[in-house]
Amino acid sequence: MSLAPRAVLVHRTTEYEELVARHGTHGQAAYFLRSRGRDIEEVAERHRRNRRALAEVSAAIPLTWRQTQVERADLDRFLFAPEDVVLVVGQDGLVANVAKYLAGQPVLGFDTDPGRNPGVLVRHRPSAAAALLPSARAAGTGVDELTMVEAVADDTQRLVALNEIYLGPVGHQTARYRLGLEGDGGVVEAQASSGVLVGTGTGATGWLRSVWQERGSALALPHPSENRLVWFVREAWPSPVTGTSLVAGELTGSAGLQLTVESEQLIVFGDGMEGDAVELTWGQGVRVGVCEERLRLVG
Repeated sequence: MSLAPRAVLVHRTTEYEELVARHGTHGQAAYFLRSRGRDIEEVAERHRRNRRALAEVSAAIPLTWRQTQVERADLDRFLFAPEDVVLVVGQDGLVANVAKYLAGQPVLGFDTDPGRNPGVLVRHRPSAAAALLPSARAAGTGVDELTMVEAVADDTQRLVALNEIYLGPVGHQTARYRLGLEGDGGVVEAQASSGVLVGTGTGATGWLRSVWQERGSALALPHPSENRLVWFVREAWPSPVTGTSLVAGELTGSAGLQLTVESEQLIVFGDGMEGDAVELTWGQGVRVGVCEERLRLVG
């Protein structure tokens, strides 16, 4: 006997909740913001919209389904099940935050603040939940399969991201490493930089695009469903022992970017989740390429 679907509502603590937790009361938080020229009512109204959206989506879940909620900070400790339907209620970035923990479960994104969010990944209004949810797991439901990027270290540590993976130093140190492309005849280049960014077509709407634009790159940014990644080395430094010839490129299909650490420590994290990073030390290697898994986003 198969289990009924489980709706997992993913949300994050609002700015208002963080302020009240830090200052103790609404009044103290209001005084703090007023002293800095801000009105707490603006923050409180966004909080109320967020909570109304969460309640509306929750109320739309079919009565025969199970349901639970998970806050963004708890995602790395939450166990998703195969029968889950993931309902992300918040901003686009929250979909990226949850993507790395999934294995093919359908995802619906609900925009809590239309006009402030681009709506690239949170494509639906909360009012649409009642019509969307009953068929979310049905065959034929319109689903976009979005490409993801993965980094696999030589000690089997693995990290997956929807937007981009960053490999670089802790803090504002200089990252030192040797960089090469698979199938390039073993050619590698020693580099010193502020890190390497490898991104997807979904990431091409965010950090990756800003680097691409600032660089004036001639590379074509990928489509979110395209089996292709684009990578950039940030602020590569030329010296007698470090080069700047391998600073950008693309990875298609099974191609990978290989990096060998020549610093005391480098970190690898995805989609801005620094708290869930892979740590690498001197001599370790890591490969970055297209991930076999896809994020199944209900359109």
